[in-house]
Amino acid sequence: MAALPSKAGKRPRIAWSAVLLSLPALLVVLALFVYPFIFGLNLSLQNVDGTGPTLVNYSSFFSDPSQIDTLRITFWVSLPVTIFTLVVCTPLAYLMRQGIKFERLITILLILPMTLGTVMVAQAMERYFGPVGWFNQFLTWLHLISSPLVLTHNWLGVEIGLFILGFPFVFLLLVGYMSAISPDLERASRMLGANSWQTFWRVVFPLSLPGILVAFCLNFVANFGVFPTAELVGDPSGTTHVLSIAAYDAFSNNNWPQATAIALIMGALELLVIVLILWLRGRIVRGSVSGGVKGA
Repeated sequence: MAALPSKAGKRPRIAWSAVLLSLPALLVVLALFVYPFIFGLNLSLQNVDGTGPTLVNYSSFFSDPSQIDTLRITFWVSLPVTIFTLVVCTPLAYLMRQGIKFERLITILLILPMTLGTVMVAQAMERYFGPVGWFNQFLTWLHLISSPLVLTHNWLGVEIGLFILGFPFVFLLLVGYMSAISPDLERASRMLGANSWQTFWRVVFPLSLPGILVAFCLNFVANFGVFPTAELVGDPSGTTHVLSIAAYDAFSNNNWPQATAIALIMGALELLVIVLILWLRGRIVRGSVSGGVKGA
């Protein structure tokens, strides 16, 4: 609650004008998050017939080997592509920060996929990466393959789709963060005899860690909750049967409490990963980035 400073020995005065100004935001949070969360939590503690409260939906999830396998698949789908996207975007963002020829044109081309929807990306992947798609036809024309590569309707197809969709956002986040790093630090590193790679690895990369970890969190949450890509270009009944599809199946069977429990488990796992990453962020960069980047 906002309060105004006061003289020693006196209680601070409450800034009621600030409280009143924050009320609309508080009402929005209550309407869009708090109430739906309480409603969903209450629903997940009920049986299909509406009786409860009970933990049967949670106990049945964690005691079901197929659901545990679904949990493992969800992490196997979301983690590798998140890490790979960061590995690709980090050096690209560094190059763009240094300034290259046709920088604006290249940036537009790199972030263009963000204008495409999930369904459009899935359709494009069918045309490009499918068994009779342009990619396989090109490799066949070069006599590099004798039979089409299976790049869709499997785990790899989902990874490609998530990378296409997540790359622009991660790239823009890292470019924005690296742009705030003082160029004087790089010049000082060069004056001390460090080459470009040493400057990046010992100066820019440590200072970029806060932004990299935040980008990881945002991209991981998007990939962890994947549904359309896993359904359209994956194997929803097998290698890409993720938690979101399991929740959808429960909804389709009119088992709303079970579906809501799976959705809350997804949210709890995402929150756990985010808290862990942000804790590591604080442990790694505390004190090492002071003064090196704006807002650190």
